[in-house]
Amino acid sequence: MLLNVSFVAETRSLDNQFDCEDVNEACLKEAKGKRLWKKVRYQLIEYHSLPGFLRDNEFILGYYRSEWPLKQVFLSIFSIHNETLNVWTHLIGFFLFLFLTIYTATKAPDLMDLSSLQRLSDMIRRANLHKIHPELLNCLPSLAFPSMDFLSSVSGNIRELLANCLPDRFSHTNQTENSILHGVTDDVMNMVAPLMNRSITRWPFFAFLGGAMFCLLASSTCHLLACHSARLSYIVLRCDYAGIAALITTSFYPPVYYSFMCNPFFCNLYLSFITVLGITTIVFSLLPFFQGPKFRVYRASLFFVMGVSGVVPLVHKLIVFRNQPEAIQTTGYEVLMGVLYGLGALIYATRVPERWRPGKFDIAGHSHQLFHILVVAAAYTHYRAGLLYLRWRDLKGC
Repeated sequence: MLLNVSFVAETRSLDNQFDCEDVNEACLKEAKGKRLWKKVRYQLIEYHSLPGFLRDNEFILGYYRSEWPLKQVFLSIFSIHNETLNVWTHLIGFFLFLFLTIYTATKAPDLMDLSSLQRLSDMIRRANLHKIHPELLNCLPSLAFPSMDFLSSVSGNIRELLANCLPDRFSHTNQTENSILHGVTDDVMNMVAPLMNRSITRWPFFAFLGGAMFCLLASSTCHLLACHSARLSYIVLRCDYAGIAALITTSFYPPVYYSFMCNPFFCNLYLSFITVLGITTIVFSLLPFFQGPKFRVYRASLFFVMGVSGVVPLVHKLIVFRNQPEAIQTTGYEVLMGVLYGLGALIYATRVPERWRPGKFDIAGHSHQLFHILVVAAAYTHYRAGLLYLRWRDLKGC
């Protein structure tokens, strides 16, 4: 009887040992399976495996992220996939325009003053005042290289200052010299007056910089987060389209405002028209059907029409200011900007070069990346034009 009990106990002990080993082995397999699934789950997939909301460009065949958790989506900004360059091209552009905004607010006015002073100094030297009165530059040495402090001191009455400096010579000079002096002092006053009354508003220029930053940041966010879920993709895509419309709309503000600031009717007319068109485009972009791949050409065409609408105020400016060199210079920048935007929209709509060799441009070189680069280049070109507008109006006013 005791032998039987001992045998049964030993048998049960062996069974429990085998059960524990089986459980441990099962746990190990399960843990390995979870780790493997985690690795596989965050692997890049091909186009044919994508859910419908992520299918946009059938010529990009691989390296897609699909329905990743937000943590993994955010971390993917530092990994390689077919959206990496789409994210970084506009993210770098955003930081570029953030720097330009700070630079414009702090440094650009000083640079414009220096440019204005240089022009004034050149004009005075060309006037050859020392040939009329050799003592003049000894009396007013600052006149050869004027500073802002000097301009402030003489802005009240340059002719009176000259008379006080050379009372005898100035009052008894012959008629020819007197007319030359009067002409020179009038020219100096005409240049000093705008410098002493620099009240040209900057809001149109900063509105453009704000629109550019919003567009670039919205685009980067869209390309980074759209793969998370259909709901988040729906939201960020609309932000992306709104950003494009905001960039195009605010791009009109500096050229329209600074070209027609002295003609309120046309200034308000053009600004109102482009603002209404921009808001309409943003509202239209919020419609769900507008996001489908089959509307790619319509999306590009809508934004293209917004850009082309700027031809009217551009031609109007050239007619009104055809003798102003600043009008020609700014127009050159604006034409280059339009060419860059138009080329970008054409590449985006036609999906070249990936349509020529599907799968060869999945990581780098596909149409959307080229579109992004051209957008940043066009916006920077417009920034350069904006600086010319500010300098022009600061010097000459209306």
